[in-house]
Amino acid sequence: MKFAYTAHTACEKHNFVLGATVTAGNVHDSMVFDEVYDEVTKQFTEVETVAVDAGYKTPWICKKVIDDGKKISTPYKRPLTKEGFLKSHEFVYDEYYDCVICPNNRVLKYTSTNRDGYRKFKNDPEDCAICKYRDKCTNSKTNQKLVTKHIWSDYIELAEDIRHSKHGKEIYALRSQTIERVFADAKEKHSMRYTFIKSLQRVQNWVRLKFAAMNLKKLAMWT
Repeated sequence: MKFAYTAHTACEKHNFVLGATVTAGNVHDSMVFDEVYDEVTKQFTEVETVAVDAGYKTPWICKKVIDDGKKISTPYKRPLTKEGFLKSHEFVYDEYYDCVICPNNRVLKYTSTNRDGYRKFKNDPEDCAICKYRDKCTNSKTNQKLVTKHIWSDYIELAEDIRHSKHGKEIYALRSQTIERVFADAKEKHSMRYTFIKSLQRVQNWVRLKFAAMNLKKLAMWT
């Protein structure tokens, strides 16, 4: 089951909206974000800030939310580099010359853009052959270093700015009290760790019935 979570603030009081959809287990979380996001924001037009976990922190999702005039609150995402190797942020992008500068102050020139939207920057193999950082930079036998930068990576940087802001920290801190609590109750009290039902449609109906029961329980407690 895949879930997306959005939050909006009004009059210094936080109100939260949860949307849910069901997909096959081999579908990545980020692939179903658009469907849930569009459904929630269409029904609740007052949504101002979208809180997501690290699995949804992708260039497209950040672009979609920010271009929609909303803020996106994300967590810290660990760099996906090998232990002991140079981190991606140590390779600085020069916008003026459209190139990447490595920690040894060598230039990696732009070569092409792949079908996934990543721009490729490659070095001069002769520079890497005598570089003191080579063992921490690449295992390539041809001394070739490849650095990629997504065409929408600026949106990731905007999301990072929001993450460090007071508003972003406040919204994301409330996840443990709201959405994570919903997940915990669903798993522990409503048998949603797994299902014995077959077919996607039947499971989706089962999930909606569970959430409807949880909403009725919450309304009963409020009254």
